[in-house]
Amino acid sequence: MKKLLDRINELARKAKTMEGLTETEKIEQQQLRQEYIQSFRSSFDDILLNSKVYDPEGNDITPQKLVDAQKEKRRKNITSILGSDKITFLNEQDKKKK
Repeated sequence: MKKLLDRINELARKAKTMEGLTETEKIEQQQLRQEYIQSFRSSFDDILLNSKVYDPEGNDITPQKLVDAQKEKRRKNITSILGSDKITFLNEQDKKKK
């Protein structure tokens, strides 16, 4: 990540000079920025998916949408490790019974 940011900053500094950027460097700059943004969003998602929200009294008030996303992430992780044909989630069994 450090190398990526260093190169982005290097290109940004060069863009401000009289010389400016070549077309190849402009394309590289855009690609590096997109790569950085994607990495940032991924890290931010990981932080959110490992967070809980508590009120001043210590009660868990994590929004249901976040709780559901956390459950889905765990489900995907388990599925990728074990394989989807080897696992059945309890809530899915309950749905099939109905």
